[in-house]
Amino acid sequence: MSQLKELLQLDLSYYETFSNRSDKSWGSLFYKENQPNYYDSNHAHILDECIHPISVIDEVISFYQSKQITPRFYIYNIEKQQRLITELKSRNFGYEELINPVQLWNNAVTDIKSTENVSIEEVTKKNYQEALDIECSITEFGGRESIEKVFKKQFHHPSFTHYLLRLDGIACSTACMFEENENARMESVATLEAYRGRGLIGEMIRFIQKEVIHRKIEKLWVFPINESIERVYQKYNFQTITKFRSGHAFLSGKSIQEIRE
Repeated sequence: MSQLKELLQLDLSYYETFSNRSDKSWGSLFYKENQPNYYDSNHAHILDECIHPISVIDEVISFYQSKQITPRFYIYNIEKQQRLITELKSRNFGYEELINPVQLWNNAVTDIKSTENVSIEEVTKKNYQEALDIECSITEFGGRESIEKVFKKQFHHPSFTHYLLRLDGIACSTACMFEENENARMESVATLEAYRGRGLIGEMIRFIQKEVIHRKIEKLWVFPINESIERVYQKYNFQTITKFRSGHAFLSGKSIQEIRE
């Protein structure tokens, strides 16, 4: 299996932790009827070349509309998907292409000057609400209702570990780690706006890097959503190993770029 294919399979496993999955001959359907507006929980996922685009689109539209969910596609290997993309556009689907940086930690723990009075702890039932409130403050993560449902699902899933950072006893940053086999990915790195620019993200990243070593995990990945965040991770020993294009087709609603802005 190629490294890119391995990463995309990790993506599939990640989505499956907070949504339902139905595999088809052409790809996978992800759905969560009580979270209809959360894109990652509700989309058709197509990795390989779509041989029969008309029938696939018909199936996807019927499936999601029967559940009152907007039909949506995440499309990969887009250089081989022109028949599918052309057909989607002819049916009035919005379409955007995204550049997806992929970064891999080089296994060197970040050497940074420690910030005084910082402590990091695992999220438990005792501090659950504090961590949730921080994630809900980040508009890029989505609306509060969707974040609450995903956070709850991940919190109870054995593959996730959530972390909470305190400065002078005040909860102000969070992050989580998703593990599968020898791979892990760092997700949901967030800091309250009033505490940004103080090096707290670096403290959290270094803590998770040490956790990865302690757990004997071989690879730690991050999937930054833009070049600015990509540069931040580069400062903490994450190397960009590839940038791949993906497509997002949607019958209604906002594009991913609009949400990120």
